[in-house]
Amino acid sequence: MPRHVVKHVNVMAMRTMTVRDIRLKWPEAERALAREGEIVVTRDSKPVARILPYEAPKRARRARFDPAAQGRWLARFWRGRDPGPSTDEWLRRDREA
Repeated sequence: MPRHVVKHVNVMAMRTMTVRDIRLKWPEAERALAREGEIVVTRDSKPVARILPYEAPKRARRARFDPAAQGRWLARFWRGRDPGPSTDEWLRRDREA
């Protein structure tokens, strides 16, 4: 029966640092992270964490405010019902009281 050997190859180089090294040599760790893209943190020679560079989430650009579309939305929302006093009206009443 033939034996198949599977070897896992890590394409990206990664740096290993201890928890203490990270704490005491943060500037060096930060440079290593920028250079190598990943740091494996060890405690008692066992990996306990990975530090990866932060990537800001991609956010869709918000559409500009369209007063006409807002008016259409309000008309659909209220469907002919009386919306009642506006915020300005409530503030005026409150200040007069």
